[in-house]
Amino acid sequence: MAHAHLELSARPRRNRRTPAIRNLVRETGLSPAHLVLPLFVHRGPDEPIDSMPGVHRWSVEGLIGEVGRAAALGVEAVVLFEAAPDELKTPIGDEAWNPDGLIPQTVAAVKAAHPATAVMTDVALDPYNSDGHDGIVAPDGTIANDETVDALCRQALTHADAGADIVAPSDMMDGRVGAIRKTLDQHGHTETGICAYTAKYASSFFGPFRGALDSAPRSGDKKTYQMDPANSREALREMELDIAEGADMVMVKPAGPYLDVVRRLADASVVPVAAYQVSGEYLMVKAAAASGWLDEQSIIIETITGIRRAGADVVLTYFAVQAAEMLAQPLT
Repeated sequence: MAHAHLELSARPRRNRRTPAIRNLVRETGLSPAHLVLPLFVHRGPDEPIDSMPGVHRWSVEGLIGEVGRAAALGVEAVVLFEAAPDELKTPIGDEAWNPDGLIPQTVAAVKAAHPATAVMTDVALDPYNSDGHDGIVAPDGTIANDETVDALCRQALTHADAGADIVAPSDMMDGRVGAIRKTLDQHGHTETGICAYTAKYASSFFGPFRGALDSAPRSGDKKTYQMDPANSREALREMELDIAEGADMVMVKPAGPYLDVVRRLADASVVPVAAYQVSGEYLMVKAAAASGWLDEQSIIIETITGIRRAGADVVLTYFAVQAAEMLAQPLT
């Protein structure tokens, strides 16, 4: 049966006809250089994390090996988190600024072994706070903002002294970016960058991460300092303050459920925008793929591309190494 051709001047499918054409007109680029690999370090042997299949708590030696594997694939940046034992946790989290602590040791070891890798460090008290909060808990149960900022400045300085390229305050205390910038500059660390967790939401997607670090609040929640998931305009206010205080990058966390916030910040920001594909997002993909209902590899690339398309210049993701391996293959 013969079919008449439609008289169409515009046929968008022409630009989708072959892999070469699709690659030529692809609007959003994705490469390993856009990715940051989060890594967990602890005072024990390398061990898998039950809540995050495929992710490990590393010894310093194991972590250095993982940094090397990532670098060989083009992932040129990592962010470090410590899983601290309970005996080091106190109400003020003073292990956070111990110059002989595990994070300073790890930073120095990574920079010695892989000097070209950009090392970012988490600045917050929850890994070291016996209350499990990002800040110091006052006697009345509130989070003491200004006292916490003083502690965060000491922590950030300790990380910079060890050689961190970028410190990343994830605590959501008011004024901490400006205070950290002043502290770093006063101690000669004018070249150390600050990536501010600008819009960190009080999200249920953080559950597997807190399992990895055993850092869940012992009482209460984090809603008085992390952002309300219902708000997006508020993120613009946080961004304006962080940039004015000296942030070199701003971040949205989590990424996937907050792509509209990523876009709002990207449209208004004069500094690079990062987004963190968090543990809950990672675990959902892993669980769905394990069930056989989703193709893990294609979902990884699709979700990270979606974060980039929303406007993120930088994506922090536990899939960084997997994604880099896939990106080494021709896109189709």
